[in-house]
Amino acid sequence: MKEIEISIVIPVYNSSSIIEELHKQIAEAMTVSYEIIFVNDCSIDDSWKKIISLSKQNKHITGINLRKNSGQDNALLAGLRIAKGNYCVIMDDDLQHNPIDILILHNECKKGFDVCYANFTSLKQTTVKNIGSSTNGKMAELLVSKPKGIYLSPFKIINKSTVLEVAKFAGPYPYIDGIILTITQNLCQVNVEHQVRHSGKSNYTFSKSATVFMKLFTGFSVLPLRLATIIGCIATFTGIILLIKYLYDYFIAKNFIEGWTTVVVLIILFGGLILITLGIIGEYIGRMYLTLNNKPQYSISEIVKSDDEH
Repeated sequence: MKEIEISIVIPVYNSSSIIEELHKQIAEAMTVSYEIIFVNDCSIDDSWKKIISLSKQNKHITGINLRKNSGQDNALLAGLRIAKGNYCVIMDDDLQHNPIDILILHNECKKGFDVCYANFTSLKQTTVKNIGSSTNGKMAELLVSKPKGIYLSPFKIINKSTVLEVAKFAGPYPYIDGIILTITQNLCQVNVEHQVRHSGKSNYTFSKSATVFMKLFTGFSVLPLRLATIIGCIATFTGIILLIKYLYDYFIAKNFIEGWTTVVVLIILFGGLILITLGIIGEYIGRMYLTLNNKPQYSISEIVKSDDEH
């Protein structure tokens, strides 16, 4: 069997109008052996039918159909686990990532890097998505030591040994870039052009950005718990200082405070800090509970290839 040089994993959600053009552009761009793995994340349009049709026409295509919508990173993990290539490309399904750039990433990664990210010279996406990407990037620097200057692009190529390590992740809330950064810092990036979406509208929402933030915030570091401890110590110290002040005012300065304004403000302040801390701890405990109960990352209902019977 011929060795596959590049596996291309593409999570698909409601992209029926784009898949055929995406496949066409990839086929035209590739000059090395390749496979395309479309992971249908329970689309509500006829994306899966299009994938089945393409797999019958092209031996390079494999389709994975998930039983329920599991999220982009879970879908990517499903694809990475069956990828056979020496290198694995991850890209979106909207053609904002130009297939021509795959070989540029490949050539750069072959210089000895574990992962090569596409660094977009200008982003043709919504302001909300830009803010979300920037925020998550800064958090990655703080929580998982992301090298400064590296943009955690959704368009990237990973060598086989790193893919095998990523595929070992067993938690129910994978975040591919977070997993990569806990495995290696042997990273690079190349400048490429960000394309305008081929058709339709983006499936990206603020809630999805918040989900990624929480995966990174509580899934790959205990720093939030340490911050909660520090905040608690600061709040306690502030309370002791205020206690000394109020005792001084009462017994020495004879300055009695009328009303309950100060008490109410303190209750709100410290009550809020307590609830935030409990929320962070609860998020960790909830994730541990679901992990211990083997919450599945995804469920595959069907896999199709050119030589399969459909």
